[in-house]
Amino acid sequence: MKANLDAIDWKILKELQADGRITNVELARRVGISAPPCLRRVRGLEEAGIITGYRALVDEKVLGFDVTMFAMVGLSSQAEADLSAFAARVQGWATVRECYMLSGEADFILKCVAPTLRAFQAFVEELTSAANVESVKTSLTIRRIKDEAVVPIG
Repeated sequence: MKANLDAIDWKILKELQADGRITNVELARRVGISAPPCLRRVRGLEEAGIITGYRALVDEKVLGFDVTMFAMVGLSSQAEADLSAFAARVQGWATVRECYMLSGEADFILKCVAPTLRAFQAFVEELTSAANVESVKTSLTIRRIKDEAVVPIG
């Protein structure tokens, strides 16, 4: 269900996506309302599940995670219990940073980071031996072209 937001709500979301550490007073100034109603609106957006959290964006390469790869995973069974079991397994893999269930050739795509090629290979061995995994196709990234961690708001 699409959220029913007014122009001020959209401005708040745009500003918070640009700077999640902005003060409420500065946010209110930028969106053109006073601080108390701005704070109420932000809390309302959080309670409605539109704002799901706040986090710092970090550069994985600077922290020593030099390998980024994608893995397309096909399962031997697409029964709901098997899909759920794989999704639960993914939650325990720190190497996996994002996971999406797909339609089409593969059942899941995983975005993974690892400190070394050897660590990446060890993860692939664990992935390919996981229950119900029938196929794994991996692609190492060469360079990031675009990384927008926000929803495109006006």
